[in-house]
Amino acid sequence: MEKQHHVASFQGVQWVPLSTTLKLIFSKKKLFSWSAILVLLTFGLTWTGYLFTVDFVDELTGNFMATAPDSSTIWGWIKHQGWVIGSWFFLVISRIFSFYIAFLLAYTLTTPGYAFLSSAAEKIHAGEYFDPDASFTLGGIFIDMFEGFKIACFGILITIAALFVNFIPGIGQAAVFLLYTYYSALMFIDYPGSRRRWGLGRKLSWLREHSSPAFRLGVGPALISMIPILNIFAMALLFPVLTVHATLNFSAIEVAKKIHLQP
Repeated sequence: MEKQHHVASFQGVQWVPLSTTLKLIFSKKKLFSWSAILVLLTFGLTWTGYLFTVDFVDELTGNFMATAPDSSTIWGWIKHQGWVIGSWFFLVISRIFSFYIAFLLAYTLTTPGYAFLSSAAEKIHAGEYFDPDASFTLGGIFIDMFEGFKIACFGILITIAALFVNFIPGIGQAAVFLLYTYYSALMFIDYPGSRRRWGLGRKLSWLREHSSPAFRLGVGPALISMIPILNIFAMALLFPVLTVHATLNFSAIEVAKKIHLQP
């Protein structure tokens, strides 16, 4: 009962809009410069990883749908149409899979940089309520990368599960969208969460406790990530903005908790 009251107490926390996030980034030279560097780094790593992953997937599956069925008969024509549809479906799924693998690799390698960006944005936004419980150190960098690696591995499991769930008509597609939405939110709250040295379990608990703001944080990135090829450019360009945006809203909730718990 006490937990339910605690959750309800923070449902009215004022949402930080995307316009406020953009204003903060463009008004602070340090945030803007660091964001620009991360855009280039994320794009370069994701694009390189995507090319290697696509080549690897094509090598493994090159003969899977290489030979088209004979279409000289009515039944053969039906099978041929099924083969064409299946080929396109397989192509799209394999490209989405390749993107996620490449992006998760880039995500892991750039985690310390985004953690630094997140920390800087939160310090500006939270002011006197900023919680400096985990400073930016060499040891912290390795912890951030390890936490990023755990999130990336979790993402691979999500992607594999989504491939199977997607075959369930109607419900499957909705379930996949929700999976990607909350996973996207997890990726972004990983940065302020890791700064506090939260483990994966506590981050997942935060998503459950704040499911509504988590959905709002994850729905945009989830939609973008489902667009083949364009997702590489869009996510690389928007990832710093989305990181700061998620951090500001995460911080607003945590600051509200801190104020609420003060005597």
